[in-house]
Amino acid sequence: MRTPLLNRILPFAALLALAAFSFSGSDYYTGLAVKVMIYAIFALSLQLLVGGAGLVSLGHAAFFGIGAYVAALLSPESEAAGLWWLLPAALLAAAAYALVTGALALRTRGVYFIMVTLAFSQMAYYVFHDTKIGGGSDGIYLYFRPELSLGGWMPFDLSNGSTFYFFVLACLALAWGFLALLRRSPFGAALAGIRINEQRMRAAGYSTYPYKLAAYVVGATLAGLAGFLFALKDGFVTPELLAWEQSGLVLLMVILGGMGSLGGAVLGTVTMVLLQELFQSQDLFGDYARHWHLPLGIAIIALVALLPNGLAGLPAQWRERRQARVADGGKIAGKDDRVDTRSDASKVAGRDAIPSSRATSKTPAPRLPIQGERHV
Repeated sequence: MRTPLLNRILPFAALLALAAFSFSGSDYYTGLAVKVMIYAIFALSLQLLVGGAGLVSLGHAAFFGIGAYVAALLSPESEAAGLWWLLPAALLAAAAYALVTGALALRTRGVYFIMVTLAFSQMAYYVFHDTKIGGGSDGIYLYFRPELSLGGWMPFDLSNGSTFYFFVLACLALAWGFLALLRRSPFGAALAGIRINEQRMRAAGYSTYPYKLAAYVVGATLAGLAGFLFALKDGFVTPELLAWEQSGLVLLMVILGGMGSLGGAVLGTVTMVLLQELFQSQDLFGDYARHWHLPLGIAIIALVALLPNGLAGLPAQWRERRQARVADGGKIAGKDDRVDTRSDASKVAGRDAIPSSRATSKTPAPRLPIQGERHV
């Protein structure tokens, strides 16, 4: 009973901690927190595919980059765009690309699905990298963050750093809550069945293809939301947001945190971003910070080797080890008790205890009678 209650309390405690962190007064740390929250939404979107339906995609960055590019391309250079239409446009663009590519990619399985998603992602990458759409390889700037105006009244101003912080936090909370409800719904149960055994789901009468396509589109839409927020955060978008390295990075976040829970995706994001910031710090490593990829790779290998179920599975791993120690201690104690019991019995009898093996050894073993000897 404690574990489900704890799982319900932890998300709210994390949201309250993030809300309180906005008052730290440090622009660097608040900016780092915003980056973590945006990548957490990105990781949650992939968690729906990997942990929910068992679809390992290496092209998820395409939707992240499309959401960012739509926000930058549709924003005027002289004034702020309307949030009420710019955000839906970014989400719809990511969802539309996912619907087209997913309809083809989901006809494959396993490593072929990974290769096809990677190919579609690289196609989108080269469209923005090798053409003048979005400034080519130089990228494009977003000069004004969008604003929400209702008849001349603005409920909030995203150009304010504190307001934008809470807007990203609200998006993270909504994404988390939506995916949590989705997992508990019949749709989420069907996805879990597809992940465990798709053939059995088909035998039970389920058409698995629409479920997988729907999950693929929903995950892409959330990734587009993360890309939209990322463009608003930096005000600059480059084709590198669609590169396969970005897809590999978010996949590492999901694996490192644990593929079986939403909290694992967030934990993996926090760990990955903090490790990157740590090894890139010139104050700590000096000139060696230029080679930050090497220690980061070693740290990831060590974490994956020591935590096979990810960071989210660490409490369960500790409990299993504790139970194993208790079981081993019980076995040792049981052996000691048996030894003491024999010694006490021997003292009561007034003679040394004779092991059962010695007692049986004095009894003559059965043999065939010798010739002339009488049968007994």
